[in-house]
Amino acid sequence: MPYTKDQVLPPAVERAIRDSFARQGLMSTMQAQILHVGFGQTVLRMPITDAVGQQHGFAHAGASFALGDSAAGYAALSTMPEGSEVLTIEMKINLIAPASGRFLVARGEVLKAGRRLSVVRATVEAEAADGSRKPVALLQGTMIPS
Repeated sequence: MPYTKDQVLPPAVERAIRDSFARQGLMSTMQAQILHVGFGQTVLRMPITDAVGQQHGFAHAGASFALGDSAAGYAALSTMPEGSEVLTIEMKINLIAPASGRFLVARGEVLKAGRRLSVVRATVEAEAADGSRKPVALLQGTMIPS
């Protein structure tokens, strides 16, 4: 079936995505959680703690990458046939601002879902104590079902 952004995510697919996410040791270690799962989109959030910090007091770029990669990957998985899993083939990141605040929030979305490959994007934002957000990283990549 061709991909269209107005499709509804079947409950079984959302459960499978949440179960898959729960098995990720890195996401668990970083205290990441799923805020939203929809067809072709996901939103993840993690606290910015010393455990994911770097020497200047910002969240490490690796934390932004990992969260964005997972958000984009689960967005891709939401468009794949039931029973699929997903792997990243390649992912590019642009770091556009230091990641400071209380949380990192990653919004993953599918740009093009093909028969075999999906092109994805994620925007990672830093959320301040007052709830305001600023973009800190942009990712774009390609996913494949495994």
